[in-house]
Amino acid sequence: MPTYVYEVIDENGEPGERFEVVEKMSDQPMKKHPETGQAVRRVFLPFGIGNKTGGGNAEKNLKDDSKLERLGFTKYVKTDEGKYDKVIGKGPDHIQK
Repeated sequence: MPTYVYEVIDENGEPGERFEVVEKMSDQPMKKHPETGQAVRRVFLPFGIGNKTGGGNAEKNLKDDSKLERLGFTKYVKTDEGKYDKVIGKGPDHIQK
């Protein structure tokens, strides 16, 4: 089951404390904090695939072409002419607008 992030809605409408809840995808979003009864809303957060703020070896992994290819990614690099040339992976050899 996925973990969802909720935040308390303060009386002035400002976001408050955030907390996580493990729920089924089919469950309706919670409307009240399970302990305090305050109004809450579900927060959608972007996920990261090896971003620089994620810590660990993310930056090193993004530069490792063999690892990216092994994981099924395709990598393109922008050329001076404004098109993108494929470095690794499947897909067309070039992409342009």
